[in-house]
Amino acid sequence: MALMPTLLLPGSPYPLGAQWDGLGINFAVFSANAEKIELCVFDPTGRREIARFALPEYTDEIWHGYLPNTPSGLLYGYRAYGPYDPKNGHRFNPNKLLLDPYAQAFAGSVKWGDALFGYRVNSPRADLSFDRRDSAPMMPKSIVVADPFHWGDHKRPETPWTDTVIYEAHLRGLTMLMEDVPAADRGKFAALGHPKVIAHLKHLGVTALELLPIHAYLQDRHFLTQNLSNYWGYNTLSFFSPERRYFASNALNELRVAIRLLHAAGIEVILDVVYNHTCEGSELGPTLSFRGLDHANYYRLVEGDARHCVNDTGTGNTLNTSHPRVLQMVLDSLRYWATSFQIDGFRFDLGVALGRELSGFDPNAGLFDAMRQDPVLASRKMIFEPWDIGPGGYQLGGHPPGSAEWNDRFRDNTRQFWRGDEGLRGDLARRLSGSGDIFDNKFGRRPWASVNFVTAHDGFTLQDLVSYDGKHNEANGENNQDGHNENHSANWGAEGPTDDPAVLALRERVKRSLLTTLMLSLGTPMMVAGDEFGRTQQGNNNAYCQDNEISWLDWTLADRPEGSALTDFVARLSKLRRDYAVLHSAKYLHGQESPLENVADIDWFGMNGEALEQQDWENPIEKTLAMRRAMRRDDGQIEVLLLLLNAAETPLDFTLPGPALPWRLLLDSAAPEAEAHDMSGSTVTVADRAAVVLAAVVEAPGP
Repeated sequence: MALMPTLLLPGSPYPLGAQWDGLGINFAVFSANAEKIELCVFDPTGRREIARFALPEYTDEIWHGYLPNTPSGLLYGYRAYGPYDPKNGHRFNPNKLLLDPYAQAFAGSVKWGDALFGYRVNSPRADLSFDRRDSAPMMPKSIVVADPFHWGDHKRPETPWTDTVIYEAHLRGLTMLMEDVPAADRGKFAALGHPKVIAHLKHLGVTALELLPIHAYLQDRHFLTQNLSNYWGYNTLSFFSPERRYFASNALNELRVAIRLLHAAGIEVILDVVYNHTCEGSELGPTLSFRGLDHANYYRLVEGDARHCVNDTGTGNTLNTSHPRVLQMVLDSLRYWATSFQIDGFRFDLGVALGRELSGFDPNAGLFDAMRQDPVLASRKMIFEPWDIGPGGYQLGGHPPGSAEWNDRFRDNTRQFWRGDEGLRGDLARRLSGSGDIFDNKFGRRPWASVNFVTAHDGFTLQDLVSYDGKHNEANGENNQDGHNENHSANWGAEGPTDDPAVLALRERVKRSLLTTLMLSLGTPMMVAGDEFGRTQQGNNNAYCQDNEISWLDWTLADRPEGSALTDFVARLSKLRRDYAVLHSAKYLHGQESPLENVADIDWFGMNGEALEQQDWENPIEKTLAMRRAMRRDDGQIEVLLLLLNAAETPLDFTLPGPALPWRLLLDSAAPEAEAHDMSGSTVTVADRAAVVLAAVVEAPGP
């Protein structure tokens, strides 16, 4: 490296972060309350500080300076000077080396120790005390990145929402046990583009791979003594840097190549992102970046008691996205991933926290408005987890137009119906028809706004949902006190693994019925990696700390007869969804239009073939439902689909509703191997806890 300059030039306040221009590096970092910020430069090992410069300029609350004659790859950090006044929200401590919030890569990792904290741990004065130890030896160093990638004529798949099928996966767990992937690539970004992964997704009919957080994150200190780890990664250290341990190489291009391969196969990539909080935790947490730069502005603080962080997220702090510079950081991060990595969409963890203003949750919050009108982000898929733990924190259906939301009502009602709970007929009908009771509002939202799921990373897998009455989280070290207690699950005769053929057969049938409901409902279906071949977490419904075989996908299950059969069944469901437009209608159906004489666009029937009356909907013990949907296809023909559901304990004969149509039985969850065939007669026997799908295509009536 060339001789280090002796001073910084003024540089520019924009863009934020460290930008190499071929001649030198411009540094710019936000802090409204700091009195001075120093740039600390380290040798290539990151162990020795070789220079320190005060950023010479302060413009619009941005500290900035330019380091001439310096190449990319420089290792650096910041030290921020200002008041250490926790009662007024200020926690400046220049003894703590700080990561650049805009850094795109890090060298090294956090080495836990008390010196990371701005106060003296175990002091009687707690966080009101002041720690003078240097944290630099324990901190990773930010790296100045210049890593171009030529996307060429690359084009994102841009799959319409109506055609989208999401597959949620943990990047590491997806391929750690996939033997076809080279050992060095397993659990890494490189494995995402492996032909085996792509072929499996294509076979399933998946159009979007949704990855649990891949932003750089912090391993929790308390896990180090328990042989556990923060596996899921909802503990963000940096919003711009990918997690280092997910690289088989040291090049950001590894991720870009994988994305390009997925895109070439027509598969979008959606990132689960955590902009609601950071890994610094509560006011008793470490000082790693944001807290040391400007705690009072990066975080929401309790009104009238600024010593304490608002904890609407359950993690100790809540990012203050109503502050213009914090809002800008989130937008800059999203644009970076959308442009530099061609990411197709984002799923926002605890999305309600992002829409909180001083008055509470607001669907017109500044961040939401900015995202909707941003020329880059407006074309990306946006999915919100519509809750946090703050006041008014459940906002399903309350997010802005153009976005989709995780629909936990679909999850719960579908699970309850197939478990055999009473009084679910009306609720299930609403979920099957796209949850219009929640999303069909004045904003013109469409059925795809409901992201339907039966399982997610948080909770039971599909196999465990039908194998356990209760959670079994003992491996988490919390005496089975963590995780949800009410899972709407059933073991169907034995708790956990069993050799009983009757129990096993019933479990497989219920799984197929759950998947049929998921894939054939209006809305955007999301399945969890491994559900298609029987992945189990041994009854653990909160495997956030299990970076091991509990969480990793066991691909040998996919090669077993029952795993292969279920995978093929999911592929068959996906094909039905693609082939029949009525299954992915872009509009809500209200039963007010009749594409065919005496056939409304949506109708509901009992097993006797008669339209349901009010008293039928209110019958608490009825466990059957028939839904008929119809629409005119682009070729002018009329497409009619009939879904027969029987959650009762015995097989039942369903009378087909009139008028008589040339029905074809497409699928039976009790007979997954049966081929589609033409129907004769006016009744269909539906096995206990099974779903049957029929369709008819007829010529449209003349004018």
